Amino acid sequence: MSPPPSPPSFPRTPRPPGPPRPLLVTADAHMLDALLRLCAATGIEPEVYVEAGAARAAWTASPLVIVGDDVADDAVRCGLPRRDDLVLLGSDLDDAEVWRRAVAVGADHVVFLPDAETWLIDRLADVADGASATALSVAVIGGRGGAGASTLAGALAVGAARRGRNTALVDADRFGGGIDILLGGETETGLRWPDLTGARGRVDGGALSAALPRLHGLTVLSWDRGSPADVSQDAVRAIVGAIRRRHEVVVVDMPRRPDPAAEEALAQCGTALVVIPAELRAIAATAQIVALFRPTVRDLRAVVRGPWPLGLTSTEIAANVGLPLAGELKPEPGLVDSTDRGKPPGDRPKGPLARFCRAYWDEATPETAAA
Repeated sequence: MSPPPSPPSFPRTPRPPGPPRPLLVTADAHMLDALLRLCAATGIEPEVYVEAGAARAAWTASPLVIVGDDVADDAVRCGLPRRDDLVLLGSDLDDAEVWRRAVAVGADHVVFLPDAETWLIDRLADVADGASATALSVAVIGGRGGAGASTLAGALAVGAARRGRNTALVDADRFGGGIDILLGGETETGLRWPDLTGARGRVDGGALSAALPRLHGLTVLSWDRGSPADVSQDAVRAIVGAIRRRHEVVVVDMPRRPDPAAEEALAQCGTALVVIPAELRAIAATAQIVALFRPTVRDLRAVVRGPWPLGLTSTEIAANVGLPLAGELKPEPGLVDSTDRGKPPGDRPKGPLARFCRAYWDEATPETAAA
């Protein structure tokens, strides 16, 4: 009597030890070929299953799951748990049922090839770089000229680095003279923006970070003192995206009147802080700045800088420009002299600037507040 036939086996990539890999679940050969090609473009090897039920062990551990709509209903029937970073890959733009399947499986996104190739490569690149899809990214904008936005940006970055966060400071103001000067690093070797004008597509975040100057425990991408170079939106998108994949916190120093490249950097930030001196003219100027920047970043907050000669409170000034108040900055004697001597902004632990930064990061990163 012959033994019973073995159950059918399904090809899959064995899971090696080490960091989790993206998970691809589809039985559609054409869809799988396209996904494997995108994975190869990012230098990452995925874990592959053609049955939803067989992927149960890897389902929750993988940093990114891409499910073909051909097996979405099977994933629901198998009772696979809902999770973040789940992408449903559709095969037919005219198939209205793909949206029902997306809701049923709990997908964050529904995408179609070839339209979503660039987006998927970026998401796979996040995994390849061993980072989350988004860093905590904060932009700082001056409500008027000389408001102290660059000083606050530098202090926030230094403060985050001193809390043990892997932090980067990005200078988006090409006419600002270079934020590396603010940190005493204008003579430090490393790449600046003019060296990166040709960047396109996926940039290796690790190699980029290693090539940038390290100042006071953080990575700094600054402009230099040469003739302002033209950096395209594509280059900024690639460079800032690579920096965000390799860092936990990214602080962007913005110009008051951004060009398209600076707007691209701002678009990658979740929050923007607008520094408002407590002066009538500064309040009027800030109202225009808020109108200019609000379409690009939704979470705008006010930081009011004293003294307060008008008699208005910081809350009243923030409300006047239509922003919630993130905090206030009292005058800090000797700040300019301190930075001129090469000390980073916020270096005095008991100074108003350092106290504001601690309070801000306590709220934004409560898990490191005790440290």
